[in-house]
Amino acid sequence: QVQLLESGGGSAEVGGSLRLSCAASGPTFMRKYMAWFRQTPGNGREGVASLIFTGSLNPNYADSVKGRFTISRDNDKNMMYLQMTALKPEDTAIYYCAAVQGPLLPFHILRSNKYTYWGLGTQVTVTS
Repeated sequence: QVQLLESGGGSAEVGGSLRLSCAASGPTFMRKYMAWFRQTPGNGREGVASLIFTGSLNPNYADSVKGRFTISRDNDKNMMYLQMTALKPEDTAIYYCAAVQGPLLPFHILRSNKYTYWGLGTQVTVTS
């Protein structure tokens, strides 16, 4: 069984930075595709960034975070990260780590309904 645990959320000022971490456990082949999603009250989960945990990284980003957020992994530690810089108030959300065995088609890579495993989320608040 795959388990995911996010950490690193908190508050930051506009223009500031935060780094989120996702600790993953369970068979690697069951969580080959991993991603970060975010959700605000009354809205669905929005795909933020994704990668492939084994082999080529193949990072993908939502247009809203390109150039500001960086997704990465540490295979030895079974960790995935999201480095967030140049934060904006609209980045305020609960951020979730997600994983799925796959394979995923490219246009499915940031769709929440394609992911099987989810963490509990971590709150990110950007203040002005």
